[in-house]
Amino acid sequence: MSKKRVLIIDDDSRNIFALKATLKAKGFDCVSSSGALDALDLLRTNEAIDAVLIDMMMPEMDGYEAIPIMKAIEHRAGIPVIAVTAQAMVGDREKCLQAGADGYISKPIDVDKLLGLLAGI
Repeated sequence: MSKKRVLIIDDDSRNIFALKATLKAKGFDCVSSSGALDALDLLRTNEAIDAVLIDMMMPEMDGYEAIPIMKAIEHRAGIPVIAVTAQAMVGDREKCLQAGADGYISKPIDVDKLLGLLAGI
């Protein structure tokens, strides 16, 4: 069985580094992007991506804008998108899910919870 590939989108390189290290240790293959626009360009290609972890608060284009665009890419419509956010206020989870996210996790990331979300891919 081939490794599942996760696209990590975050404007903070430290978050990308930490997520990549964690996921690689758990057997995932990771690719990353420091912004939603670059990530959307990647998703429009035929690059193998099994799931997306997206930071909801980024400059240029945030996750709330990017997720519906991702889901509108024909061959990516069913891709699992997990919102990653430091915003853990009441209503934030619902806001992420309304934007089209399939899952939600707050920072600092609970690794077991993240692995649970990724288990279904």
